[in-house]
Amino acid sequence: MNLSMINQARQLKAQLEETQRELARIEVTAEAGKGAVKVTANGQQQILAVTISPKAMDENNPEQLERLILKAITDAQAKSQKVASKKMKGLTGGLKIPGLF
Repeated sequence: MNLSMINQARQLKAQLEETQRELARIEVTAEAGKGAVKVTANGQQQILAVTISPKAMDENNPEQLERLILKAITDAQAKSQKVASKKMKGLTGGLKIPGLF
């Protein structure tokens, strides 16, 4: 490995670390049931908040609330992955690097 390649690797590492910090600050929100359930995640696919409207809570139909929560979480994660993928694609030039988004 020559010095130029080592410097490029260091630069890429620094850029990846900065991108990870940016992704931690980005927030996406998804909702289900016309806003009855809202889930917020960051760009690292970490769930930050879950908000459930009292109107979504029906003790006679708990399965409905479970479905709404699952849908909102799934949608929030998908949005988060899309944001992360877009950020990382710019950094890696579209290369698929194992362990990165």
